[in-house]
Amino acid sequence: MAETVLLESTHKKHEKQSAREKSSLLRGLIRTARPKQWVKNVLVVAAPAAAGELFSRHALTQIALVFVLFTASAAGVYLVNDARDADADRAHPVKRHRPVAAGQVPVPVAYSVGIALAVVAPTVAAFLCSPLTSALLTAYLGMQFAYCVSLKHVLVIDLVVVTTGFLMRAMIGGLALGIPLSRWFLITTGFGALFMVSAKRYSEAVQMAGKAGATRALLTEYTTGYLRFVWQLAASVAVLGYCLWALEEGGVPHTSVLPWRQLSMVAFILAVLRYAVFADRGTAGEPEDVVLRDRALALIGVVWLAMYGLAVANW
Repeated sequence: MAETVLLESTHKKHEKQSAREKSSLLRGLIRTARPKQWVKNVLVVAAPAAAGELFSRHALTQIALVFVLFTASAAGVYLVNDARDADADRAHPVKRHRPVAAGQVPVPVAYSVGIALAVVAPTVAAFLCSPLTSALLTAYLGMQFAYCVSLKHVLVIDLVVVTTGFLMRAMIGGLALGIPLSRWFLITTGFGALFMVSAKRYSEAVQMAGKAGATRALLTEYTTGYLRFVWQLAASVAVLGYCLWALEEGGVPHTSVLPWRQLSMVAFILAVLRYAVFADRGTAGEPEDVVLRDRALALIGVVWLAMYGLAVANW
């Protein structure tokens, strides 16, 4: 009788330990998927919103689906990247706490889940969205895996790849709904993304100046002067592209109460100028952190969004 009780107690302990290990593994996988970064995928609404085709049931369903699929694709990239960099991350004072580097998620599991997500996302997109959506996801994954392997060590190309990732997020919503993407949309979004990416690199370079063991080896090859030039140039082109869109009526007279397209230029330029304050200080880290941390920038963003919406609705 005592032996039976002992066996049952041991069995329950093993079950509890197994449940804790599975829970820990799941938490580790979610952490490795970078939930904080998912806010970037909200860019999938950009093209439908710009075209005023966001609020039909079909549009909302497709946008929700491509958001999930892009998030799954990005998570797959993060998992493979962390599995590949596990040894290097263990020697880093901050990155050693990442679940894969810390041993919470075994390297083979990270590879398996990451590759599975990278295969499933474009496949689902091909059946439930459109061939172009699937093709864009496939191109994104190929580019990001190439970035993980070698492109992140190539000057300028690393900036282009990260910027293109943002641009693809903004494009995929339009492709899923068959919405033509205007040249001004692509120019403003692309150079706006380059502005934020280069500002982040500039901030990292400023913070690591004079310190040994830069978080990214490539930062030692860039000069702060060059990165400053890049984000200033990108900001200028983004503003120019947006202003050209706002001033181009396309031969259609507006019937709105106020010229919202033109007025929205003020909010857009103020937002760029406000973001440039953090870039100049060397404190422009992740774009979502900058926006959410600064109330003034968030308020300007809300005002711009309202004006842009009124312009699209021609109210």
